[in-house]
Amino acid sequence: MVYGQILHGCAPDDCFMVVNVGGFRQRLEHGVLQRFPHTRLARLLCCSSPEAILELCDDFVPTEMEYYFDRNPIFFCNVLNFYLTGKMHLVDGLCVLSFRQEIEYWGIKDGHLDSCCCEKFQELLDQTEDLRWDQESVDLRSTGSRAEVISEVDLFDGTWCADVRRNVWLRLENPTYSASAKAIAVASLTVVLISIVAMCVHSIPDFRQVDQNDREVDHPGPAFFENLCVLFFSAEFLLRLAVAPSARKFLRSPLNLIDLMSITPFYVTLAWDLGPVAEDDNSELENVGKVMQILKLTRLFRILKLARHSAGLRSLGATLRHSGREVGLLGLFLFVGISTFSALMYSVEKEAEESELQTIPIGWWWATISMTTVGYGDTVPVTLAGKLIGTLCILSGLLIVALPITNIFNKFLTFYQKQEDRQLLKSTSSD
Repeated sequence: MVYGQILHGCAPDDCFMVVNVGGFRQRLEHGVLQRFPHTRLARLLCCSSPEAILELCDDFVPTEMEYYFDRNPIFFCNVLNFYLTGKMHLVDGLCVLSFRQEIEYWGIKDGHLDSCCCEKFQELLDQTEDLRWDQESVDLRSTGSRAEVISEVDLFDGTWCADVRRNVWLRLENPTYSASAKAIAVASLTVVLISIVAMCVHSIPDFRQVDQNDREVDHPGPAFFENLCVLFFSAEFLLRLAVAPSARKFLRSPLNLIDLMSITPFYVTLAWDLGPVAEDDNSELENVGKVMQILKLTRLFRILKLARHSAGLRSLGATLRHSGREVGLLGLFLFVGISTFSALMYSVEKEAEESELQTIPIGWWWATISMTTVGYGDTVPVTLAGKLIGTLCILSGLLIVALPITNIFNKFLTFYQKQEDRQLLKSTSSD
């Protein structure tokens, strides 16, 4: 028998408890509370000591079995209605965050919201999230955020060559710091573009060469510019690593990891070409050579180096990281639509001999390019029913793709504004 039942000496269904919430007293039957055993009031019935009771309420009078709570008495009326009806409703005039805090305090889950309030509750939460991002963007202009940006520079204090490293770091990281910093940024961007052009030129057949063993080798012209760019990237990376206030934090940065991955394949392939195994014609080394060719493809990371000089690309990356829910919904919608329309197309086209949509996997390819509005035209329906299904597939694809795009676009605008604010803050703090 629990502590409350010992004092009253009665069966659970015949006992009552008195709840005092901010001066509002209410006598509640145990049987009503036990309908929701995971709520705070129901858990009070299972307490076996006054100490356990005081963990769930603010005060307790054993003689009267009265429990005191310093909470909103107006909201508690909705809690009472929940125990009677089993459904929770939004409270007009109450902040959605306060509402969520209140129901969490009383042990009521979001799933107990009635169907008439679920959609409105989610919309209010999304609006609150957008306002929070806007507030964070405003906070970047505040004194506290300014101190946070400057604190990284203050890390140089007390370290070796603090003044020299600080000046070099600011010029490498903040293009608006001075004219020399802007010149360094322009030079770095130029080298990145030259590297991308050299990589593209290397793919042109007129610039492909083979050695005496019929192995493909780089053309001297593009290879010279590419090697020159890699040397510049390496010197820039090592210099930034040497003057960084924290080497560990520097190496954890995604942009710095991209820089490292863009130059590492060059030295790996160089060691392979200059090594003794490079002259060996053993066929067992053929697979290793293919690995080296794949490793050279990682030069594509140099394109991502443009993100260091583009607030838009950094905002795009941040948007994708924080839009997992929207991107997941988009993928789910497309998967369901592609699976449905591919099966329908197969069912109406399988009897037509001139049709290429004779299997569901081919139907997946057709549905994918149709729902994404790409429309290569390599696989098309030939029957009237197939064309009607194709029309529905294209229209459905337009609607499905458009649904989550608005939220993703709004997040992109938010992150882009925050990137612009950080750039403005850096330029003003360095003055």
